[in-house]
Amino acid sequence: MRIDPQKPRFRIWNFDFLLLLLCGGLTVIGILSIYSADESLAMRQLYGFLLGIGLAIFLAFLDYHIFLRFYWLFYILNIVLLFLVLRIGYSSHNAQRWLIIAGVRFQPAETAKILLILFFAAFIMKYESRIRSIPFDLLCLILVLPPIALVFRQPDLSTSIMLVLIFAVIMFVGGISGKLIAAIVAIMLPTVPLLFYYAIQPDSPLVRGFQQRRILAWLHPEDYAMTEAYQTLNSLMAIGSGQLNGKGFDTNEISSVLSGGFISESQTDFIFTVIGEEFGFVGASAVILLIFGIAVDAFVIAARAKDVAGRIIASGLGAWIGFQGFLNIGVATGVMPNTGIPLPFVSSGLTSLLSTYLAVGFVLNVRMQEESTISASYFREF
Repeated sequence: MRIDPQKPRFRIWNFDFLLLLLCGGLTVIGILSIYSADESLAMRQLYGFLLGIGLAIFLAFLDYHIFLRFYWLFYILNIVLLFLVLRIGYSSHNAQRWLIIAGVRFQPAETAKILLILFFAAFIMKYESRIRSIPFDLLCLILVLPPIALVFRQPDLSTSIMLVLIFAVIMFVGGISGKLIAAIVAIMLPTVPLLFYYAIQPDSPLVRGFQQRRILAWLHPEDYAMTEAYQTLNSLMAIGSGQLNGKGFDTNEISSVLSGGFISESQTDFIFTVIGEEFGFVGASAVILLIFGIAVDAFVIAARAKDVAGRIIASGLGAWIGFQGFLNIGVATGVMPNTGIPLPFVSSGLTSLLSTYLAVGFVLNVRMQEESTISASYFREF
C-alpha cells in the first residue's frame, strides 16, 4: 500500500520555529520546577529535553508518510506493550503502569497516544471515502477499544479518558458524519451524569475503591482533608501563597508548602503547584499560555495540512496537549478530581517527554509539507 502517491515537497521556510520555541520554553520551566521539587531528577530531564529536541528536528525533515506505511505494526506494538504491562509490569502507588526492558523503565500508556494517532492517521487516510459510513466508524471504535481497555485495567483512568478524547478529535477531523456526532452527543448528555452518579454509589462496579474516594474527595474535600483531599488542599494553599510573582525559584522560605514536604509527587502530577508557589500568578499564567499556544499552533498546522493524515497528526497533538494540560492543571487547582496525569513538557518523566517531542517532530514535518492556504476541507460542514 502506498499511503501518499505524491512526491513530498519540503519547504524549509515552513519550519515552525515558533512551535519548537513554545515547547522548549515550557520544558525549561519544567526543568526548573523539577529542580525545586527533586534536584536529583533535573539533570535527567535536561538530557531528555536535549534528546527530544534532537528527535523532533530529525523527524521534521523526514516524510511522515514513510512511517505511516507501518501503521499496523504501530497498532500491534501498542497492544503488545500494554498487554505486557498487565503481565510483567512494575507496580507503584496502587497501579501497574511501567515496563522494564533491557534495564530501561518506561510507561507504555504514554507511548500509546502517539502510536494511536499515527495508526488512525494512516488507517483513515487509506479508507477516507468510507469515513462517513457507520460500519467503518464502528470498526474504528472496535480498534480503539483494546488499547483503552488495557490502559484502564492498569488502572489508569485519566489516560483512558485522554485516549478517548484524542480518538474523538481524530474521528471529527477525519470527517465523521455530523448526524452521527449529533446522535452521540444526544446519547452522552443523559448518560454521562448517570454514570457519574452510579460511580459514587457504595460498591459501584464502575470504578475501583481508590478512584471512587478521589471523586468523593473532590466533591466533599472537607470530609477527606487528611486523606484523599490532602494533596489538593495543600496544592491550593501553595498556589495561593505564591500570589503575583511567587516566592522565588527554589525558595527556602519557612512558609513554603513545598519545602515543608506537604506536597508529594510534586515533580510529576503536582508540578503546577511548584510553579504557582515559586513563580506566582505570572509563572502559572505563562505555563497556561504556552500550552494554549502549542495547541492552537498544532490546529493551525492541521488546517493547512495537505492531506487527512497530516490533519489528524497535527490535530491529535493539539488535542493531546490541550486536554491533558487542562486535566493536570484542573487537578492542581481543585477543578478536577485527582487523576494522576502529567503536565505535558513540564512533569518529570522521560516517557512522557520523549513521546510528546516525537509527536512534535511529526507535526513539524506536516508543517514542512503544508499547503499555502488553509484547507477548506478541515472546516467541512456536517
